[in-house]
Amino acid sequence: MIKLSVNGKAVTVDAEADTPLLWALRDNLQLTGTKFGCGMALCGACTVHLDGQAVRSCSTPISAAAGKKVTTIEGVGASKTGQVVQAAWVAHDVPQCGYCQSGQIMSACALLAKNRKPSDGDIDTAMAGNICRCGTYNHVRAAIKDAAVTLQRIG
Repeated sequence: MIKLSVNGKAVTVDAEADTPLLWALRDNLQLTGTKFGCGMALCGACTVHLDGQAVRSCSTPISAAAGKKVTTIEGVGASKTGQVVQAAWVAHDVPQCGYCQSGQIMSACALLAKNRKPSDGDIDTAMAGNICRCGTYNHVRAAIKDAAVTLQRIG
Protein backbone atom coordinates (compact mmCIF):
# COMPACT_ATOMS: atom_id res chain seq x y z
CA MET A 1 0.00 0.00 0.00
CA ILE A 2 1.37 3.36 -1.03
CA LYS A 3 -0.02 6.62 0.33
CA LEU A 4 -0.28 9.54 -2.06
CA SER A 5 -1.77 13.00 -2.22
CA VAL A 6 -3.58 13.26 -5.55
CA ASN A 7 -5.36 16.45 -6.51
CA GLY A 8 -5.41 17.50 -2.86
CA LYS A 9 -6.86 14.26 -1.53
CA ALA A 10 -5.08 11.61 0.51
CA VAL A 11 -5.36 8.23 -1.20
CA THR A 12 -3.89 4.79 -0.74
CA VAL A 13 -2.98 2.67 -3.73
CA ASP A 14 -2.49 -1.07 -3.57
CA ALA A 15 0.32 -1.48 -6.09
CA GLU A 16 3.94 -2.59 -6.29
CA ALA A 17 6.47 0.18 -5.61
CA ASP A 18 7.80 0.01 -9.17
CA THR A 19 4.35 0.38 -10.78
CA PRO A 20 4.38 3.42 -13.06
CA LEU A 21 2.44 6.31 -11.55
CA LEU A 22 0.42 6.46 -14.79
CA TRP A 23 -1.12 3.05 -14.18
CA ALA A 24 -1.84 3.77 -10.51
CA LEU A 25 -3.69 6.93 -11.57
CA ARG A 26 -5.60 5.32 -14.42
CA ASP A 27 -6.23 1.78 -13.14
CA ASN A 28 -6.36 2.18 -9.37
CA LEU A 29 -7.80 5.70 -9.04
CA GLN A 30 -9.78 5.86 -12.32
CA LEU A 31 -8.21 9.22 -13.22
CA THR A 32 -8.16 8.57 -16.95
CA GLY A 33 -7.40 12.11 -18.16
CA THR A 34 -3.69 11.30 -18.02
CA LYS A 35 -2.98 9.39 -21.22
CA PHE A 36 -0.64 6.55 -22.17
CA GLY A 37 1.35 7.50 -25.24
CA CYS A 38 4.71 5.87 -25.74
CA GLY A 39 5.54 4.35 -22.36
CA MET A 40 9.11 5.68 -22.61
CA ALA A 41 8.71 9.31 -21.41
CA LEU A 42 9.19 10.63 -24.93
CA CYS A 43 5.76 11.95 -25.99
CA GLY A 44 4.46 13.82 -22.93
CA ALA A 45 0.88 12.51 -23.06
CA CYS A 46 1.28 11.17 -19.51
CA THR A 47 2.56 14.41 -17.95
CA VAL A 48 1.43 15.17 -14.39
CA HIS A 49 2.82 17.43 -11.67
CA LEU A 50 4.84 16.01 -8.81
CA ASP A 51 5.26 18.77 -6.21
CA GLY A 52 4.63 21.27 -9.01
CA GLN A 53 7.19 19.83 -11.42
CA ALA A 54 6.06 18.37 -14.74
CA VAL A 55 7.00 14.66 -14.83
CA ARG A 56 6.26 11.80 -17.17
CA SER A 57 4.07 9.44 -15.18
CA CYS A 58 4.73 6.46 -17.47
CA SER A 59 8.33 6.29 -16.25
CA THR A 60 7.88 7.55 -12.68
CA PRO A 61 7.45 4.70 -10.20
CA ILE A 62 4.61 5.17 -7.76
CA SER A 63 7.14 4.92 -4.92
CA ALA A 64 8.72 8.19 -6.14
CA ALA A 65 5.36 9.93 -5.62
CA ALA A 66 4.87 8.74 -2.04
CA GLY A 67 4.71 11.71 0.30
CA LYS A 68 4.55 14.20 -2.58
CA LYS A 69 1.70 16.15 -4.13
CA VAL A 70 0.49 14.68 -7.42
CA THR A 71 -1.66 16.88 -9.64
CA THR A 72 -3.38 15.48 -12.72
CA ILE A 73 -5.39 17.13 -15.46
CA GLU A 74 -8.49 16.44 -13.36
CA GLY A 75 -7.08 18.64 -10.57
CA VAL A 76 -5.08 21.32 -12.36
CA GLY A 77 -8.15 23.57 -12.72
CA ALA A 78 -8.19 24.08 -8.95
CA SER A 79 -5.31 26.55 -9.36
CA LYS A 80 -5.56 30.01 -10.89
CA THR A 81 -2.84 29.08 -13.38
CA GLY A 82 -4.69 25.92 -14.38
CA GLN A 83 -7.94 27.80 -14.88
CA VAL A 84 -6.27 30.45 -17.02
CA VAL A 85 -4.38 27.92 -19.13
CA GLN A 86 -7.50 25.80 -19.70
CA ALA A 87 -9.45 28.91 -20.73
CA ALA A 88 -6.66 29.92 -23.15
CA TRP A 89 -6.69 26.40 -24.63
CA VAL A 90 -10.39 26.76 -25.38
CA ALA A 91 -10.07 30.34 -26.68
CA HIS A 92 -7.32 29.32 -29.10
CA ASP A 93 -9.00 26.08 -30.24
CA VAL A 94 -5.85 24.16 -29.36
CA PRO A 95 -7.16 20.57 -29.38
CA GLN A 96 -7.63 18.68 -32.60
CA CYS A 97 -7.90 15.01 -31.65
CA GLY A 98 -7.14 16.03 -28.05
CA TYR A 99 -5.14 12.96 -27.06
CA CYS A 100 -1.97 14.84 -26.10
CA GLN A 101 -3.68 17.87 -24.64
CA SER A 102 -3.76 16.87 -20.98
CA GLY A 103 0.03 16.49 -21.08
CA GLN A 104 0.41 19.74 -23.01
CA ILE A 105 -1.71 21.63 -20.47
CA MET A 106 0.20 20.14 -17.54
CA SER A 107 3.55 21.20 -19.03
CA ALA A 108 2.22 24.69 -19.82
CA CYS A 109 0.89 25.09 -16.26
CA ALA A 110 4.21 24.03 -14.74
CA LEU A 111 5.98 26.62 -16.91
CA LEU A 112 3.61 29.46 -16.07
CA ALA A 113 3.57 28.66 -12.36
CA LYS A 114 7.29 29.48 -12.34
CA ASN A 115 7.61 31.98 -15.17
CA ARG A 116 4.81 34.47 -15.87
CA LYS A 117 6.74 36.07 -18.76
CA PRO A 118 8.12 33.16 -20.78
CA SER A 119 10.12 33.87 -23.92
CA ASP A 120 9.70 31.73 -27.02
CA GLY A 121 12.81 29.84 -25.91
CA ASP A 122 11.33 29.27 -22.45
CA ILE A 123 8.17 27.90 -24.05
CA ASP A 124 10.18 25.67 -26.39
CA THR A 125 12.19 24.28 -23.48
CA ALA A 126 9.15 23.67 -21.27
CA MET A 127 7.14 22.06 -24.04
CA ALA A 128 9.97 19.97 -25.49
CA GLY A 129 8.92 16.34 -25.47
CA ASN A 130 5.20 17.07 -25.68
CA ILE A 131 4.39 15.60 -29.05
CA CYS A 132 1.22 16.52 -30.94
CA ARG A 133 0.46 14.32 -33.94
CA CYS A 134 -2.08 16.90 -35.14
CA GLY A 135 0.57 19.64 -35.18
CA THR A 136 -1.19 22.19 -32.97
CA TYR A 137 2.13 23.70 -31.86
CA ASN A 138 1.32 27.23 -33.09
CA HIS A 139 -1.99 27.15 -31.20
CA VAL A 140 -0.22 25.83 -28.08
CA ARG A 141 2.32 28.67 -28.20
CA ALA A 142 -0.43 31.27 -28.71
CA ALA A 143 -2.45 29.88 -25.81
CA ILE A 144 0.58 29.91 -23.50
CA LYS A 145 1.39 33.51 -24.45
CA ASP A 146 -2.24 34.54 -23.92
CA ALA A 147 -2.37 32.77 -20.56
CA ALA A 148 0.87 34.47 -19.51
CA VAL A 149 -0.59 37.91 -20.32
CA THR A 150 -3.76 37.09 -18.41
CA LEU A 151 -1.79 35.84 -15.38
CA GLN A 152 0.36 38.99 -15.39
CA ARG A 153 -2.76 41.13 -15.54
CA ILE A 154 -4.66 39.39 -12.72
CA GLY A 155 -1.56 38.85 -10.59
